[in-house]
Amino acid sequence: MDSLALIESFGDFKDEKNIDRITLMAILEESLTSVLKKKFGSEDNFDIIVNPDKGDLQIWRNRIVVADGEVEDENAEIEISQARKIEPDFEVGEEVSEEVLIQNLGRRAILALRQNLISKLTEHDNVQLFDKFKDLVGEMVSAEVHHIRNRHVIVMDDDGNEMILPKEEQIPSDFYRKGDSIKAVVEDVKFRGNKPQIVISRTSPKFLERLFEQEIPEIFDGIITIKKVVRIPGEKAKVAVESYDDRIDPVGACVGMKGSRIHSIVRELQNENIDVVNFTTNQQLYITRALNPAKITRMDINDEAKSVKVYLKPEEVSRAIGKSGYNIRLASRLTEYDIDVFRDSPAEEDVELSEFSDEIEPWIIAEFAKIGLDTAKSVLEHDLVDLVGRLDLEEETIREVIQILREEFDE
Repeated sequence: MDSLALIESFGDFKDEKNIDRITLMAILEESLTSVLKKKFGSEDNFDIIVNPDKGDLQIWRNRIVVADGEVEDENAEIEISQARKIEPDFEVGEEVSEEVLIQNLGRRAILALRQNLISKLTEHDNVQLFDKFKDLVGEMVSAEVHHIRNRHVIVMDDDGNEMILPKEEQIPSDFYRKGDSIKAVVEDVKFRGNKPQIVISRTSPKFLERLFEQEIPEIFDGIITIKKVVRIPGEKAKVAVESYDDRIDPVGACVGMKGSRIHSIVRELQNENIDVVNFTTNQQLYITRALNPAKITRMDINDEAKSVKVYLKPEEVSRAIGKSGYNIRLASRLTEYDIDVFRDSPAEEDVELSEFSDEIEPWIIAEFAKIGLDTAKSVLEHDLVDLVGRLDLEEETIREVIQILREEFDE
């Protein structure tokens, strides 16, 4: 194999991996240096000349002329009789430059050269891929499902780059078939061994943010800004938005007429319920908006402790808490305040459950409080069947609590 054939043999690789010729030549020179060092013991006295324009290279070995029989290092020295076969007027002490043909390096050296080249080209490709996707963390990507595993799905983008969608980064109701097209955001890029692993996510708040940018022109243009996104993937999300143009209602612009703009986003997220909230620095108003659709009677804010006590009419409590507590959990995360919900009723008309701690164990009272039932009357307003369905308690335990509370009011 001569130098031209060697370069041409890697031409297809260069085109396939989109490596420019100059970079390829630099990798080739580095690989040759490594092979020469291994074969001759040192590469210091070699000149490698690479011509990327012509697509060829030359290897020259430089040796000092010594008298016959005085060669101590065959790689660095040459006998005068041998030097004069190259050029008849050489003298002792002069330097001889002799071209080394690749085909004369030997089969082992050429094989090592090819392996070294492939290794370095692959390494270059992996570094390029890592750098490309490191810059795309948090950005949207589209890909096609390639393989489905128990704990992750392998997808490929249009350039053939492999990405992983782990189970925990999938929306719970997601279901995939091979060949399906999916959208996600790049969550993380890391080396696994010497190959970059690209992890994508559909549960990240960034994914919902990118969907809003894609579907809402005012957000894409920067007229409306997304201040914060919080999600319980596949169930519910809250998005705080702000408009820089007083003439534009940010919530209305995001939702669209009869929900037309947000519908495609909801569908992409497997019918995840999305509340769009108008951001404000007025914390009381912001908390009120975050707890929508519940109507708040009053609230006590502790800014230092980042906590707030919210008081509502009994019929509004379940709205504030929401299904499985999603509404109040997301409102707390959105506002960054720990929100506690209380019924707003005169003290003489009701009794706090905590006052029954001598008859009802505290952990049972805590279970009732989790669903917003923290007073005697709030519990008695519900029938047994409803309480059994909502509480993680035995039916007999709930019966005993109801009996204790009824006896209080019967007295």
